[in-house]
Amino acid sequence: MSRSKNTALITGSAGFIGYHLSQHLLASGWRVIGIDAMTDYYDVALKKQRHAMLQDHTAFRAETARIETPGALTALFEDEAPDIVIHLAAQAGVRYSIENPESYVDSNLVGTFRLLEAARAYPPAHMLLASTSSAYGASVEMPYSETQKADWQMSFYAATKKANEAMAHSYAHLYNLPTTMFRFFTVYGPWGRPDMALFKFTKAILNDEPIDIYNHGNMRRDFTYIDDLVTGIHNLVDCVPRRLDDTADIGETDSLSPVAPYRIVNIGNSNPVPLMDFIEAIEAATGRRARKNFMDMQPGDVPATWANTSLLEQLTGAVPQMPVHEGVQRFVEWYRSYYSV
Repeated sequence: MSRSKNTALITGSAGFIGYHLSQHLLASGWRVIGIDAMTDYYDVALKKQRHAMLQDHTAFRAETARIETPGALTALFEDEAPDIVIHLAAQAGVRYSIENPESYVDSNLVGTFRLLEAARAYPPAHMLLASTSSAYGASVEMPYSETQKADWQMSFYAATKKANEAMAHSYAHLYNLPTTMFRFFTVYGPWGRPDMALFKFTKAILNDEPIDIYNHGNMRRDFTYIDDLVTGIHNLVDCVPRRLDDTADIGETDSLSPVAPYRIVNIGNSNPVPLMDFIEAIEAATGRRARKNFMDMQPGDVPATWANTSLLEQLTGAVPQMPVHEGVQRFVEWYRSYYSV
């Protein structure tokens, strides 16, 4: 089948980011093929509702399958020959990776391998794969830059995502697959994941239940609003990495590989917010005071994240802008509406 112009294959399309990205691309005139396993890691009804809204678009095709299933992705690639592939499907969660590491092997390692094999057989014009700020691990050199060393991952989740980066680089080199890896920084917003802090804190505060605050509140996160994130991804679609020639000079800040059409790009707000300020924003948005339960740091977690977004700005001319208090307000308004509270 010939390549379908402006067709995107999105894995994890019923997920938080996948849903918003699919909506964004559909609104921009793309045809979107979405595949999701509808796993029960969190509320499946939320995932089904996201997919149901996407299916209101005639340009959206939904497939329910596990990406690690042999042949599932290859059949989609053969049938649709997508112009771009955006790989968001993954087993998420730092803490859950300590409890159930095998699920991360299946989804993050085997699933990504199946995707790379399908792309090798039916090459898209651009592969865009999700990684994570957790890949920076124990590094204390901040803000995190794509060119810095990132070898000391603190959780098995982070280790699988760093492995995905290495796997994708090898395929980009061997099979000339143009590939961009995104390192996301604490994404939040409406239709978010129930296992994330904003969702859990909002639910608990509205129910007058205590919230667990790790490391006694001495945490900072580079909170990135979902609309900013999907705009960044869309802007990078046309920034296709090219294999370098021997005379190329890419500059010190570009993470472009010297041996493959492959690049890593941070997408963050470049503004680390203290956790206690984030909680104050939720209190302001809900009009309630939180009952705080201060606790020690959890295994696998890191005290701070902070993205250097100069490469994103260099490539696209734009960086995330949403202030945390406004983004939190939008989430709380969605939460109240969705759950009628």
